[in-house]
Amino acid sequence: MNPIHHVAYLSMEMAIDARIPTYAGGLGVLAGDMLRSCADLAVPVVAVTLLWRAGYFEQRLDESGAQTEEPTSWEPESLLTSLPARVQVQIEGRTVNVRVFQHEIAGASGYTVPVLFLDTDLAENSPEDRRLTDALYGGDAKHRLAQEIVLGLGGVRALRACGFDRVTRFHLNEGHAALAALELYRESSSGNPDEALHRVRERCVFTTHTPVPAGHDRFEWELVAKVLGEPIPPDLFTALAGRERMNMTLLASNLSHFVNGVARRHREVSEHMFPGRDIRHITNGVHSPTWTSPSFRALFDRHIPEWRDDPSMLRKVLVLPPQEVLEAHAVAKQALLEMVRDRTARNFEPRRLTIGFARRATSYKRLDLVFHDLERLRAVGRGQLQLVFAGKAHPNDVEGKALIGRVFAAARELGDDVPTVYLADYDMDLAKTLVAGVDVWLNTPLPPLEASGTSGMKAAHNGVPSLSILDGWWLEGCVEGLTGWSIGHGDGSDTDAGSLYEQLEHAVLPAFRSERWTSIMQHTIALNASFFNTHRMVQQYVANAYLD
Repeated sequence: MNPIHHVAYLSMEMAIDARIPTYAGGLGVLAGDMLRSCADLAVPVVAVTLLWRAGYFEQRLDESGAQTEEPTSWEPESLLTSLPARVQVQIEGRTVNVRVFQHEIAGASGYTVPVLFLDTDLAENSPEDRRLTDALYGGDAKHRLAQEIVLGLGGVRALRACGFDRVTRFHLNEGHAALAALELYRESSSGNPDEALHRVRERCVFTTHTPVPAGHDRFEWELVAKVLGEPIPPDLFTALAGRERMNMTLLASNLSHFVNGVARRHREVSEHMFPGRDIRHITNGVHSPTWTSPSFRALFDRHIPEWRDDPSMLRKVLVLPPQEVLEAHAVAKQALLEMVRDRTARNFEPRRLTIGFARRATSYKRLDLVFHDLERLRAVGRGQLQLVFAGKAHPNDVEGKALIGRVFAAARELGDDVPTVYLADYDMDLAKTLVAGVDVWLNTPLPPLEASGTSGMKAAHNGVPSLSILDGWWLEGCVEGLTGWSIGHGDGSDTDAGSLYEQLEHAVLPAFRSERWTSIMQHTIALNASFFNTHRMVQQYVANAYLD
C-alpha cells in the first residue's frame, strides 16, 4: 500500500474492471479511467465507492426490443480484499454497520491506487439496511438518500478507520458524495462555525457532470429530517443546500473551494443553472491504454513507444505509414463484425461504412434521430451503410425503453438496405470492441444537455472520427472534415436530422470512399486522442484543484 494519500475521491459508481459491475455508465467509466491515470502518474489518491452486490442490471432484449432487467451475478469476495475495518452511520435513527472491501489499481510503474468499497450486507443490519448496497440507482428517494449517507458519511469514516488519515483534499465526484463535506464539518465544528466552514471548503473539490435537472439529486426536507437528522444547525443546512429541498449539487458546490464542469460548454451551462457560483471547467478524457484496441496498441508501441506514459505523443501518428493505420483498423473492424455475427446472426460487410452509437437510452440522447426519415436514410445509405447500436435504459425510464423499441422497428423496416443491429447488455468489454471497430462514431444529444461525453474520445484513440451534434466535448474536438463532422448548429432544432443526412451523403460517405480517409483517421488520433485523455485531465486537476 502506498504510504501517503493526499486526495480522497468519492463516487457513487466506478468502472474498475468489467468483472466488477459497480457502474452504470459514463460517470462510473470516467471515474475508473481517472483512477487508472492517477495510478500511472503516481498521484496519491484513495477512492471510495459502494459495493453494489447486484450491480446495475443485466439487460435482456426480446425480438421487438422490449427491455427486461436481471440482477448482475458476481462474487465480491473473490475479486476484492475484505478489510477488518467497520464503521457505523445513523439512518432513521438506526445504527447501520458498514464493512470495507479493497481493490488496488496498479499503474504502469507499479504505483497503486486503493479503492475502498463500502458494504452494508451484514447479518447485524436489518434486511432493509442490508439492501442499501445491493442495486446501483435502485429504490425510492428514501433509499437513495440512505445510500448517499453511506457513501458520504460512511466514506469519510471508512477512510479514517482504514488509516488513510493524511488526506488533504476530498474530491466529490457528482452530488451523490456531498454528505462527505458535512462529515468534515462535524469533525471541524468545535469553535467558530465560520472557521469550520472555511476549513471544509479548503479541503473539498466538486465536479458536476450533468446539465439535466433530473441528474441533480434533491430531497424533501421532511425526508431529510427523518432519514439523516440534523448533522448541522438547520439554518446553516438550508443556507447551504437550498430552502425548498436539499439540493446535493448546491450543497457540494457551497462546501467546495473548487467547482468544475466537465467541458467548456458545460461550465457555461452550469453557471446559468447555479448563478453566482465560480464554476470552472476541466474537460473529460479517457484512459488511453484501456480504450485503445490491441491492434492500435501494437502500432503505437512500434512507432511511438512513449505514448503510454505521455498520450500527447500520439500527435506523432501523422507521420506513421498510412497502410499500417488501415491495417490496424481492419483488425479491429473484423473483431466487431465477428461479435455482431455471434450475437445477432447478422453478417455485416467489411466494405460498408459502419456507424456506431452506444449511449444510455434516454430521451435527450435521441438515439433514434438517424431514423427520423427512413426513406431518406435508405436513399443515402442503401448498400453503403450499416449501423450498430447499444445502450441500457434505466429500469424506470419508460421513454428510454420505447426508444430502444423504435430502433428495433426501424431495423426491421430498413432490412438489408441499411443493416441495423442493437447489441444487448452494453458494458466495458462490449464498448472496447465497438468504439474500435466502427468507422464513424455517431452522437446526437439534444443540446445543451450533453455535459461532455467520452465515447467519441474512446473511438478517437482508434482512429474513428465522430459525426456529432455540436455539444459537450465535441465543441472542442471538432475540426470539420479532419477529426469528423458536425451535425446542426448546436441549438437542437428540427433540422438536425436533415443536417445528419446531408453530412452522410455529401461529406462522410465520399470521404470514406476516397484516399483522404486515412488522413482523417490519423488526424483524429493526433488531434483528439492526444488531448482528450485522463492523463491530461488528472494533471489539470492536480495543478488547478488539488494543489490550489
